[in-house]
Amino acid sequence: MKWYDVPADAVLEIPIRHPDLPWFEELELKWYANPALSEMALELGGLTYTCAPFTGWYLNTEIGARNFSDEDRYNKLPIVAEKMGLDTSSDRTMWKDRALVELTYAVMHSFDRAGVRMYDHHTAARHFVQYVEREERQGRTVPTDWSWVNPPLSSSTTPAFHRTFDAPDFDVRPNFVRQQRPEI
Repeated sequence: MKWYDVPADAVLEIPIRHPDLPWFEELELKWYANPALSEMALELGGLTYTCAPFTGWYLNTEIGARNFSDEDRYNKLPIVAEKMGLDTSSDRTMWKDRALVELTYAVMHSFDRAGVRMYDHHTAARHFVQYVEREERQGRTVPTDWSWVNPPLSSSTTPAFHRTFDAPDFDVRPNFVRQQRPEI
């Protein structure tokens, strides 16, 4: 097995800026424009392809409300809240919620500014529910994990929050599946 470095100029990174909060630039946040996974196997037609890269598109909350915000990831909410001048002395001040919205908004703004398409959580939830309803009209089920289709921000304002889905049965093919990491 041989590993190759990806040239820096082959990777588009989006600098995260906020349209109304100029100090956001000082945080020096950035994120990759293209989500790509290469550690999963593709099972298709009875075969397993162990080196089948997967790519897609980002959802605004995936970056803003999870990757940048989770305490066990980049944990940027405290610094955003501090720069916003929010009272962080208690969860009851809602400082996390307010900082979360502005951070996710900055992500959306930055991707738009860079001309890189990104879905917002409201549109994605609406489109997903429409897809599920079309499939149900045809007598087909869509195995769905409720926690995966409801965003970590404003969940109850999306149509996916207010309905149930068929129990997740992710053992369907074709599918990307976890595989043992190769030894280097």
